[in-house]
Amino acid sequence: MTARDRDEAHRSATPLELFFDLCFVVAVAQAGVQLVHSLAENHAGTGVTGYLFVFFGVWWAWMNFTWFASAYDCDDVPYRLATLVQICGVLIYAAGVPRAFNDNDWTVAIVGYLVMRVALTGQWLRAAASEPPGPARRTNLRYAIGLVICQASWVGLLAAPDDMKRWLFLVLVAAELMVPVIAERDHETPWHAHHIVERYGLFTIIVLGETITAATIGVQSALDEHAAFDELLPIAAGGVLLVFSAWWIYFAVPAHERLVSNREAIPWGYGHYLIFASAAAIGAGLEVTVEHAVGKAHISDMAAAAAVTIPAALFMVTVWLLHARHFKRGAAQQLTLPAGGLGVLACTLAGEWAVLAAGLVAAATVAVGVTLTHRAGSREILRF
Repeated sequence: MTARDRDEAHRSATPLELFFDLCFVVAVAQAGVQLVHSLAENHAGTGVTGYLFVFFGVWWAWMNFTWFASAYDCDDVPYRLATLVQICGVLIYAAGVPRAFNDNDWTVAIVGYLVMRVALTGQWLRAAASEPPGPARRTNLRYAIGLVICQASWVGLLAAPDDMKRWLFLVLVAAELMVPVIAERDHETPWHAHHIVERYGLFTIIVLGETITAATIGVQSALDEHAAFDELLPIAAGGVLLVFSAWWIYFAVPAHERLVSNREAIPWGYGHYLIFASAAAIGAGLEVTVEHAVGKAHISDMAAAAAVTIPAALFMVTVWLLHARHFKRGAAQQLTLPAGGLGVLACTLAGEWAVLAAGLVAAATVAVGVTLTHRAGSREILRF
C-alpha cells in the first residue's frame, strides 16, 4: 500500500467511496429523526445537544476514512474488505443512535466505532509497513497509535457515571481532533486537494438529498392524515428553494485552489462539521414545521420557524467563512452571504410563512451573487 501521488491527474472518487458515503445516509437519517422528535416535543435544548453529539460520530467516522483514502487508496482486495468492515461499523453506529440520543447510552454506537477503528487501524499499519523508515512511516504509526488510544478511551467512557458522560465526551472529541494535528506535525500525508474537495462536495449532496427526503416524507405523512394542501404548499416551496440555494451556494467556488497544505486543509475540513450538520438539520426542521402546521407539534410558530431558519442561516454563513469569502471581489460580494444568512434568520419572525420567506431570501441571495459576479466581469465561474 504505497502513497498516492499528490499531483495525480484525474483523481476522482471511486465507486467504493460512493458506496461508503451512501451507507452514511442511514446514520444521518437516524440523527435527523431523533432531532425532529425532540423539537416537536418542545425539548429544543436537549434535542440540539444530542443531535450535535451523535452527528459528530457520523462526521468523524466519515472524515477518518476520507482523508486516509485520499492518500493511500490502493483498491486491492484487502483494502476493499477493510472498507466493507468499516461500512458494517457505520451501520452498527447508526443502530445505536436512538439510544445514544435519548438515553445517553453509547454502548451500541461505541461498538460500531470499535468495528470501524479495528479496520482503519489495520489500514494505517499496512500503510506504515509499506513506507521506508522515515517521517512518512512515523506519521502513519502515530495515526494508528492515536486511534487505539482514543478508541480505548471511548470504551472506558461506558463505565463513567451518566452525569459525567457528556463532559467526558467533549474531552474525547478534543483528543480525536488532535490526532491528525499531532500525527502530521512533521510530515503531511499525500492527500489530493481536488479529490478531497470532490469527496466533501459529494457528501454535501448526499446530506442535501437526505434533507429533501425528510421533507418529502413529512409532507406525505401530513397529506395521508388529510391535511390541507394549502397549509403545506408554502413549506414545501420554501424548503425546495432553501435546498436548491444551499446547493448553488456551496458549489459556487473552486475550493480545491486554496487547499495547498494542512494549514488550510485542517480548518476547512473540520469546519465542515457545521456545514454537514446544518444541512441535515434543515430537513429535520422542515419536518417539524410540517408537524406544526397540522397540529402534531405543540410548539410556537416562532419555534417551528427557527427549526428551519437557524440551520439554514448557519449553513450560509459557514460556507462563506470556510471558502466562499476567499474568492470575493469587493465589499458587496463579501457581504452577500452574511447578509443573506441574517435575512434568513430574520424570517423566523414571519410565523407560518417563515419557511417560504426564508426560501425566497436564500434564492434572492443567489440572484444577487450571480448579478454581482457578472457585473465584476468574471468569465470563469459564478462566485458569490
